[in-house]
Amino acid sequence: MKGFLNRDRFLDILENVNIWDIIIIGGGATGLGIALDSSSRGYKTLLLEQSDFSKGTSSRSTKLIHGGIRYLSQGNIKLVYEALQERGFLLKNAPHLVKKQKFIIPVFNWKMGIMYWAGLKLYEWLSGSLSFGKSQFLSQKEMIKYFPEIKNKELKGGVLYYDGQFDDARLAINLAQTCVQKGGILLNYFKVKSLLKEVGNKVSGVVACDLETKKKYSIYSKIVINATGVFSDSISKMDESSCPIFIKPSQGTHIVLNKSFFRSSNAIVIPKTTDGRVLFCVPWNNHVLVGTTDTFLEKSVLEPKPLEEEIDFILQTFNKYFILHIKKSDILSAFSGLRPLFVSSNNYCSDTIKTKDISRYHKLIISSSGLISIIGGKWTTYRKMAEDTVNKAIEIGNLQKSPSVTKNLKIYGSYSSYDQKSQNLYWNKYGEDEYHIKKLIEKNPLLGVSLISKDSSYYTEAEVIWMVRYEMARTIEDVLARRFRLLFLNAKKAIDIAPRVAALMAKELSRDDKWEKSQIDAFKKLAMQYYYPPV
Repeated sequence: MKGFLNRDRFLDILENVNIWDIIIIGGGATGLGIALDSSSRGYKTLLLEQSDFSKGTSSRSTKLIHGGIRYLSQGNIKLVYEALQERGFLLKNAPHLVKKQKFIIPVFNWKMGIMYWAGLKLYEWLSGSLSFGKSQFLSQKEMIKYFPEIKNKELKGGVLYYDGQFDDARLAINLAQTCVQKGGILLNYFKVKSLLKEVGNKVSGVVACDLETKKKYSIYSKIVINATGVFSDSISKMDESSCPIFIKPSQGTHIVLNKSFFRSSNAIVIPKTTDGRVLFCVPWNNHVLVGTTDTFLEKSVLEPKPLEEEIDFILQTFNKYFILHIKKSDILSAFSGLRPLFVSSNNYCSDTIKTKDISRYHKLIISSSGLISIIGGKWTTYRKMAEDTVNKAIEIGNLQKSPSVTKNLKIYGSYSSYDQKSQNLYWNKYGEDEYHIKKLIEKNPLLGVSLISKDSSYYTEAEVIWMVRYEMARTIEDVLARRFRLLFLNAKKAIDIAPRVAALMAKELSRDDKWEKSQIDAFKKLAMQYYYPPV
């Protein structure tokens, strides 16, 4: 079916295309958004990702589609307005993944309460006709009703407002599927090794390696776009004429707790932490997600690890506001992601600049060779970032002009000709593919067996088979981290079911026992970085 991800088919197409209009390097939110914008305009589009789609930053967010309330206090009205508009478009285009969520800020003194209320009224006004709901002031009694676990000493009340919540890695897969529906081609585990140049030092394509077969390809294109986020400088260095890209990677860490520590269906926002950031406690997949931090790192890595001081900061802040005292042993999973923060060359070596003060607005950098690099931004604004980037690509590559159509483009899974939107929160994330997965179970009821519990109808064998056949899952990590999300929710449970997932995948991919064992070993080693305390 159109929209299914099939790596073998994509490789066949790759062999038969002489020149692409646009090649995108990087399969995170930015790269996938660009691939979708480009393919939906009719351009011959290829995306190459060195690992799995959204392996890095894009699967490690706070799971929020939001304008960013803290940017209001910084006076960054343009960024907030743009993000709120994009939030509204996403709710319309991907309602199976994006939902309205109540957020509440506790108020401990009236002066701050009035400031929060006024700021959120502005936030609401900026969203215009795309508003998610009206903000309101809550009494102390209402706050305790919403959050029985909150410490009520000095608590005056709270301010309620609405924002968006989503599943980041699942949206990434759906963006890839939508891109394929529009004629785009995407390949994971395909690493760009160098840039091809023509006379005049202009970029004319890439040399890339299929990491599964080790086969190298010279792939030609009219335009090459560097959308590799925190790794942008590595691609920039392949281009001798490129403008220097100054990125300060900032690490954000989250912890996941059992729902018993935070039983509310509403999220809470701690607006003033000791590091000046906002801390969120958000219900997510029947657990609670708490974060985030903001820590400069010296270099970018594909698999960042939570720092001990980050974990301590999150626990201390949570325990300051809630009666139930959480310990490190209560953490079910801890994970980190890196933000690609662009800074000017003047500030790059500064010791005084703070990550929270660096703009999240995206920036396009064009080198003299024609390489386009897109830096910064955030998940909520991925569509606008993509539109801006493709507009620039049309100009640089002298492509035939075609307008962006993504403002009103339904994302794969957002509608179904078979059924209405599922009422089951677990299955709803699959959108229309719920129907196809359950068809697999109808044909073979044994595939309906749950991998985690005899009494559960979730995390089934059928889903693993579906992910391998139609979502390009190539490793245990692809399934358990980014498609099931179990590694992010409960590292121990993910480790427990890894052998069965490996067996199912080995059969689907025609892999041998050696592959199966190496996959299990590699996943267990990785998962121990999420397991807390580390073993």
